[in-house]
Amino acid sequence: MAGVLTCLKALLSSALASGAAQAMPLPENKAELIYHVYDGGGVQATGPAFLVRKSLADKVSLSAQYYVDAVSNASIDVVTTASPFKETRTAWDLGADVAVRDSLLSVSLNSSREPDYQADTLGVDVAQEVFGGMTTLNLGFSRARDRVGRNSRGTADLNSGGFFDQAARWQYRFGATQILTPRWLASLNFEAVSDSGYLGSPYRAARVFGAAVPERNPRTRSSRALKLRALGEVAAGTALRVDYRHTWDTWDVRSHTAEVALSRYFGPAWLADISLRHYSQNKALFYSDNAQEENLYVSRNRQLSSFNSLGLGAKLSWALPGAAQRHGLKLTGIYELKRFSFKDFTDLRSGQPYRYDAQVLQVFITGTF
Repeated sequence: MAGVLTCLKALLSSALASGAAQAMPLPENKAELIYHVYDGGGVQATGPAFLVRKSLADKVSLSAQYYVDAVSNASIDVVTTASPFKETRTAWDLGADVAVRDSLLSVSLNSSREPDYQADTLGVDVAQEVFGGMTTLNLGFSRARDRVGRNSRGTADLNSGGFFDQAARWQYRFGATQILTPRWLASLNFEAVSDSGYLGSPYRAARVFGAAVPERNPRTRSSRALKLRALGEVAAGTALRVDYRHTWDTWDVRSHTAEVALSRYFGPAWLADISLRHYSQNKALFYSDNAQEENLYVSRNRQLSSFNSLGLGAKLSWALPGAAQRHGLKLTGIYELKRFSFKDFTDLRSGQPYRYDAQVLQVFITGTF
């Protein structure tokens, strides 16, 4: 994965290249091996991923990725209402990018499998350069269908005739990236998501007058998101990125995400990034830590409560010396420390507002060809 400065240079060189008849650039050919680790809130997830991308005749780029997660789940939702469990999730992605003059058409297919959850997504995106390459417009659409089941004594009910339901998702997105100066660019992206079907968890319980009851969520949800980004070179070999994202939905959940990242080259082989992210949201209309009246909908999903998180990340990339300009091997490590603090979700074991720390580690080996 390219750093902030690498992305900036690629975008600027593409948009400012001479020649109006040049085609939209395709992603570079590469093979990438990834190992990831997540540990936080009683959940541990580890596994490898492998990505291959190859272009054909400089007009078509094909990609395939395989992803594995070995999950050990003893989160607070699990340990307070059920028994800890282990499972494996596998996912694969297929993609194709087609360059036609100053347009890029992308099609992707994603499939994810767990013992009690299956998800399939089809996406189509179009990027179009206008105004001599100074502006890039993006338009996209995704359609997803999920199958939700419940494990009982180690058996997946997706195939055993137990609890079973479905969910569907439509996502529409639009964005624009503008070259402001030879050193700065800005982007604005908007997305609209519509969900329908089963939008909860068959394992999660709510509390009403202190008693545990199955959660009851609405079967429809519409959400909107707006993201602003500014990216620029603030000094020789140093780039700055600033992001802000605001979301709102029909469940009355509103969130704000602010992130700032700094990237710097240390010689031709080393690239370092550091980032700071803050996230905050308010609770859903029907969320309650312990409801004091019966309602049609009730949930104690901590992701629908009022909480905030703070994340500090670092990334270091090293390009092996001696490689040719378009052929090489690069090693990358990413580490992020996150802290989550909940305002109205109680840890039933202590009676205190729940909070936890999480760590994310990713190691990449990337070869370009």
